[in-house]
Amino acid sequence: MTTLLDRFLRYVRIDTMADERSTTYPSTPNQLVLGQLLRDELLALGLKDAYQTEHGIVYATVPGNVPGVPTVAFVAHVDTSPETTAKDVKPQVIRNYPGGDIVLPGDSSKVIRTADSPELNALVGKTIITTDGTTLLGGDDKCGVAVIMELAKQLMENPRIPHGPVRVCFTCDEEIGKGVNHVDLKELGADVAYTLDGAGSGEIEGETFSADKATVTITGVNIHPALAKDRMLNAVKLAGEFLAKLPHGTLSPETTDGMDGFVHPYIIEGGVGEVKIHCLLRSFDTPKLAEYADLLRGFGREIEAAHPAAKVRVDVAYQYRNMRDGMGKEPRAMPYAIEATRRAGLTPVQKSIRGGTDGSRLTEMGLPTPNLSTGEHNFHSPLEWTCLEEMEAAVRVCVELVQVWAGK
Repeated sequence: MTTLLDRFLRYVRIDTMADERSTTYPSTPNQLVLGQLLRDELLALGLKDAYQTEHGIVYATVPGNVPGVPTVAFVAHVDTSPETTAKDVKPQVIRNYPGGDIVLPGDSSKVIRTADSPELNALVGKTIITTDGTTLLGGDDKCGVAVIMELAKQLMENPRIPHGPVRVCFTCDEEIGKGVNHVDLKELGADVAYTLDGAGSGEIEGETFSADKATVTITGVNIHPALAKDRMLNAVKLAGEFLAKLPHGTLSPETTDGMDGFVHPYIIEGGVGEVKIHCLLRSFDTPKLAEYADLLRGFGREIEAAHPAAKVRVDVAYQYRNMRDGMGKEPRAMPYAIEATRRAGLTPVQKSIRGGTDGSRLTEMGLPTPNLSTGEHNFHSPLEWTCLEEMEAAVRVCVELVQVWAGK
């Protein structure tokens, strides 16, 4: 596991935070830097066709040693969430974790509490990796990147492991919904794929949210405050009125779980003249996304009725759809992952993702792509952590999985 840990620590120290406002792909230059590093490491492992495209996508092949079996791809993304900074990540490695809450050394107000992360209770004696509390860790999805790199290493070093062709694919900008915008399925050349972008250990996910993004633009009337009497219409205050109309106690991330969807305002920007509210629309039931958008439009009409000079526009952008709908194209994808998880000595747990992965888009494009665990916890947060043994278990699952597909 030393090699796996070294890889992970090396990758998380590269700031690859995605930028939603960028007009380039990838949205930030360091994603290209990490991709170049991964390409070079793949070449050094003996994957002779490893390369990086002009858009930063990295492809490589572990040649098969069992003829006539399907080509399996493993996919992870190099970018990290823009919700928390990834600059100057200082990971701390807690070997032989003694149990209990973990105070983060860079900011003692940041504490990973077992009450909030009860899965820590089962990991006493294991190796836990956290941030110092001032940044996220980047386990989402550099855990997946490290696991796939370790898989490639083991397959190249152990030719006795039977497997068909294995494709490696690292994408960019997954966190801002653009992860597979420049993935060519013909170039990938796989019959089935798996994203390594999951929590815990032994979890297998073949269902995700369907997702759209709504941008609510509220236009008021701006004028110098000295001349504002009966003339100014403050869009900032209108935005407050708009947000107050959202349901309380339901339809939000903080009030839902399981199979419930939500409307999530997560960015507000602007001033007196105009404010934009960026909202995530999420549901396992795709038609509900249109209902959520109509709900926002209804609130907009109420604002306009109360303030005739105001204008409210709701623009909806398509993001991804529930991968469940495309799994039937390769019905072996989920059962084989379950079998591989058992062979790796784990208890398979089938779950639904309250979010999305590159696999959502890939499945919709015609390549069934379930998601597998990599040991990610509290992602997008300074309280993010991972467990080295859970990452190592993910490598074992992948090694078993290629053998299942090879019929061995």
